[in-house]
This record gives sequence, C-alpha cells and structure tokens, in this order.
Amino acid sequence: MILFPAIDLKDGKCVRLYKGEMDQATVFNDNPSDQAQKFERAGCEWIHIVDLNGAFAGRPINEEPVDEILKSVTIPIQLGGGIRDIVTIENWIKKGVSRIILGTIALRDPSFVIAAAKIFPGKIVVGIDARNGMVAVEGWAKTSDMSAAQLGKKFQDAGVTSIIYTDIDRDGTMNGLNIENTVALSDALSIPVIASGGVASIDDLKILKLAAKKTNGTIEGVISGRAIYDGRLNIRDGIAILNGGF
Repeated sequence: MILFPAIDLKDGKCVRLYKGEMDQATVFNDNPSDQAQKFERAGCEWIHIVDLNGAFAGRPINEEPVDEILKSVTIPIQLGGGIRDIVTIENWIKKGVSRIILGTIALRDPSFVIAAAKIFPGKIVVGIDARNGMVAVEGWAKTSDMSAAQLGKKFQDAGVTSIIYTDIDRDGTMNGLNIENTVALSDALSIPVIASGGVASIDDLKILKLAAKKTNGTIEGVISGRAIYDGRLNIRDGIAILNGGF
C-alpha cells in the first residue's frame, strides 16, 4: 500500500482545510516545492496535490507552484482541482504529471471521464468526495443526491486507475479514517480505492491495513495531510506499516 502525502494549494501556499472549508485553512508551508522535496527525502513514493482554488474556479489556478514541484522532485505526482477538459489533462501530462484526478466532472459528465481514460490509459483517477455518504462537488461546496458507490460503479471497466474516496466530514479533523465506508466502496468496485480524510496517527494506518486484507476489493493506499504536518504521523513509520507488517 502507498502513503500519499498531501499538498493542498491555496493562493500559492501549502495549506490544510478543516472539513473542506476554504475559510478554515491553515498554512503549513509558503513554499510548496520545498515541501515536496521534504516528502521525497522522507521516502515517499508519490505526492498527492490538489489545486484548491482551481477546484472552486473550475480551471487551474495554482499552475506556477505545481510547475515548480514538478521541477523539484523525481517521484510521480497525482493532481486534481479544476481539471475539466481534455486540453487541461493533456497539458498537465505533458508537463510531467503522472495521474490526473477528476472530481466534479466525474459526477456531471461520467462519459467524459470514460473517454479521458481511453485517451490517457493509466493516467485517470476519479476523486469521490462524500459528505454523509453523498457525493460533493465544486470544492465540496455542493452536495449531490448520488452515493459514492453509485458514482464509482459508472466507471467499472472504463480504464480508471483508482478511486480516491474522501470523507469530507473527517478531512483535516484527525478523527480517524472512515474505514467502514472505505471498505464498503472497495467491496462494491473492481477499481482500487485510495482512502482519504481523517488520518490521525499510525494506528489509523494499522487499522486500514487490517481492513484491506478483509475486503473483496483493493485498497491501494491512503492520503494524509494534517497528521503529517502536525508531526502526529511519521512518514517513514507510516510507509513501513503499509509496506510491511506490525
């Protein structure tokens, strides 16, 4: 399993939100590329990046810091936030982004995601962000009437690489992952699932690792932000747990 450290970009800075609220952002680093290099030096295999301003605007906003990150690290990155057309996907892939995360557009136009997965095989990830089990869109500002599993099933056998499942009500709270919903989604899909939202400590990774062994599906890894920045989750220890045993 992979530990994906998160870099959420707001106004060019590395921040963490509380329950997805833009007005509750804590700045952890003014230099996102410096943060990315720290993650690489710590042994991370991937970096998870979200353009928060872009998610609300519906187009890339924090292009410059993402460009700097791409220049400063050698490990692959997955990027989401405001990516809603083929040209934008192509531009990011040409710049060196390894995987593109499609969120809002996945709910509004599933056929677009399916087409993108065919055009860019192995490059498309679907981000399913849920509040009370229902999919939220546009930077989590709006909640739909579709469940995470209902949306995920639209992409079965479409070539989507992974699904990132984020429990918004836990994101940034460090109240623990929503293991039950993550496993339920994994059981319902053949697509690998990445858990996100609420990681508090190494114990959450241990619980997730155990849960992953029991699911009929695949849990590819877990995204963590605030717990890493606050020092509650040591990256090397986390990687060791997910890759080995305990």
